Amino acid sequence: MKIVSIAISKKKGTRKVQVDEASLIQDYGLEGDAHAGPWHRQVSFLASESIEKAKKNGLDVTFGDFAENIATKGINWQKVPVGTKMHLGDSALVEITQIGKECHNKCAIYYIAGDCIMPREGIFARVLKGGKIRCDDMVRVN
Repeated sequence: MKIVSIAISKKKGTRKVQVDEASLIQDYGLEGDAHAGPWHRQVSFLASESIEKAKKNGLDVTFGDFAENIATKGINWQKVPVGTKMHLGDSALVEITQIGKECHNKCAIYYIAGDCIMPREGIFARVLKGGKIRCDDMVRVN
């Protein structure tokens, strides 16, 4: 189980831009990301397998296009219960707070990509312990 993509954006409801590494800040989220702040959805996760499935279904998408912060390989996020703590890289620790989300209206991602899988397959967490994360860092259950 590992991180395959890290992405941030300055505005909510837009595609995110991939970065090689980022800092997770305790009780805040990813440094420089619009979704960071003192709430329960500080960081978003999506399985790279979900992105690949969307591609096979004809969507022209890549990492960050669904506004996910972290894409992972080898984790079935739908089976990770709320409250689970996950280690990211050497020092960061997050707690899963929400599975999926309600979208009240279609965002830019829906119109650009043709669909948004985050409401169905996205996972959200809050940062319990900050730290630097990088692509290829391991993800493990606490």
